[in-house]
Amino acid sequence: MSSRKGETAPSKNVKESSLKLFLVKLRKRHIIETLAAFIGGGWLLIEVVERLLVGHYRFPAETIDLTVISVIGALLSTLIWRWFSSTEKRPGNVKVEVLIVPLIILVALAIDLNLIFQIAGIPGKKLLIGIIAFLLGIAWIVFKSLQWAASTPDAAVKKFNISKLAEIKPEKSIVVLPFADLSPQKDQEYFCDGMTEEIITDLSHVHELLVISRSSAMTFKGTTKKIPEIAGELKTRYVLEGSVRKAGNDLRIAAQLIDATNDAHIWVQKFSGTLDDVFDIQEKVSRSIVDALKIKLSSGENIKISERPIDNIQAYECYLKAKREMFAGTADGLNRALRDLEAGLDILGGNVLLYQGMAEAHLQHYEYGIKADEETLQSAEDFTKKVMSLKPNSAEGYYLLGRIERFRGTVIKAMKHFENALAIDPNHSSALLFLAAAYGIQAGKASLAEPLLRRLQEIDPLTPLSLFVSGYIQWVEGKLDHALLTFQNLMKMEPESVMIKFFMAYLLAWQKNYDQVFSLVDQMVRQGPHESSTLWSLALKYALQGEKKKALDVLSKEAKKYAWNDPESPWLGASIYALLDEKEEAFLWLEHAIDRGWINYPMFAERNPFFANIRGEDRFKKLMERVKYEWEHFEE
Repeated sequence: MSSRKGETAPSKNVKESSLKLFLVKLRKRHIIETLAAFIGGGWLLIEVVERLLVGHYRFPAETIDLTVISVIGALLSTLIWRWFSSTEKRPGNVKVEVLIVPLIILVALAIDLNLIFQIAGIPGKKLLIGIIAFLLGIAWIVFKSLQWAASTPDAAVKKFNISKLAEIKPEKSIVVLPFADLSPQKDQEYFCDGMTEEIITDLSHVHELLVISRSSAMTFKGTTKKIPEIAGELKTRYVLEGSVRKAGNDLRIAAQLIDATNDAHIWVQKFSGTLDDVFDIQEKVSRSIVDALKIKLSSGENIKISERPIDNIQAYECYLKAKREMFAGTADGLNRALRDLEAGLDILGGNVLLYQGMAEAHLQHYEYGIKADEETLQSAEDFTKKVMSLKPNSAEGYYLLGRIERFRGTVIKAMKHFENALAIDPNHSSALLFLAAAYGIQAGKASLAEPLLRRLQEIDPLTPLSLFVSGYIQWVEGKLDHALLTFQNLMKMEPESVMIKFFMAYLLAWQKNYDQVFSLVDQMVRQGPHESSTLWSLALKYALQGEKKKALDVLSKEAKKYAWNDPESPWLGASIYALLDEKEEAFLWLEHAIDRGWINYPMFAERNPFFANIRGEDRFKKLMERVKYEWEHFEE
């Protein structure tokens, strides 16, 4: 990320600002607690060794030295690990803590070994131990340096530059419509969707072509709209439509490329073969489109289109069935998806695409609250690590790491993963969405989110989530009327969405439209079942009605746990407790939100009306000093 230049601070404030930042870092990295624990625990351990082992049991006096050296080594290792493992910048992918901590342990061990030999009366080993420790240290540095150099993906090293998104304006644009299923049993929809997605992926690698994303393209499945109407809605010139006929092992695919400006066919072709030919046929379709549009592929684009992320047809079908289940998003469907993916892995062994699917399925389990525990998140991380081990230069891998970091750590750290994904693939629609949300909502930098949302609008114009993020940003920016209009449009698109009603209720409460808040909450309750968002909405309703006990009673343990672990909800929890004048709870939730990366100072300090009860508190003012400093010094 490039540093944002602001006005130069007066020189007399520089030291004070630096000290504040240093104290913030100490607090966030738990340095002071670590020091206190080691001072107390180390002192106690040394006292036990000196008084009990040496004083009572007559151990050699050097036992005290052994203990002191071991405690100091452990303390230094822990402090360095805590400090550097939280560092966002990793030039050259170098992890300082991984380099230094083993060296400290080596030194401590070398000193301890010398003391042990001295106690045992074995002379002349100091030089030998020193040489061995020195050589091991050099070997470790060389090994890690070579490993990092080999594993640093070229594209990810390049800094993600938001301004370059504006430069990516291909003259030619295309939408790949969902392929129709012409199979005798009409049971190959998952296979047709897979064909559509693979061609979209191939064409997305071509820089001279703007390709509409899968999510927007799939909204036209089964549509009766004419080609010019679809193209006009998506603002694209070219449309690819096709069909798949799969009967047993036989496969027939037809495709046609249409210029929507005059509804003329540019290219029409049919392909026949067996299932084993499907990957060749997909590549032929993609290359035929490129040729028909008179686009010259670079060597890198040629390689990308030729790639076969999975080349076993049985494993591929397992993957396609799992994808269909994941898009449905139900608990049973996600469980079936995991079984399908595991079957694919049994057939093929380690595979990037199958590992990505496993990670995504576990993340959906966690995000939808189906199985929102650490074990699920750890499984998602384990499979993502397998993706990155097989393909270090993976946009999807970095995107998955960002999703995991949002749940487990901080939004600020997650941003870096999304940036890396976009440095590799500027058209990764999900990474664009999550990074825009992080910039505009959590970091309070709407100007940074704008180009991302514009790009998202170009490649994925029909996805409600894009509109949701836009409305959310407008809300926290204080543009309440614009935000309300955006959420109202969303309600027309997704009238049954509990999530949209939940956020809209809070927005209306900011505008003091309490009757509309109550009406929305009542709709959510009638919809049932009472999800976490419904219970928090009920708490909002009771708080606005002055029913404090009802508001507190309605928040179940599970509802609070879900909101506490959700990246978006802790600040809203703080808002409810502040509104109820439950100041201690409000501060706990607010501090938690800030620790998770919420540094939207204007929204916290000025715009959120629910914080009126706590804004005068010294604790709030101190928190806002920290937030303001991090917000002002945020590196975009």
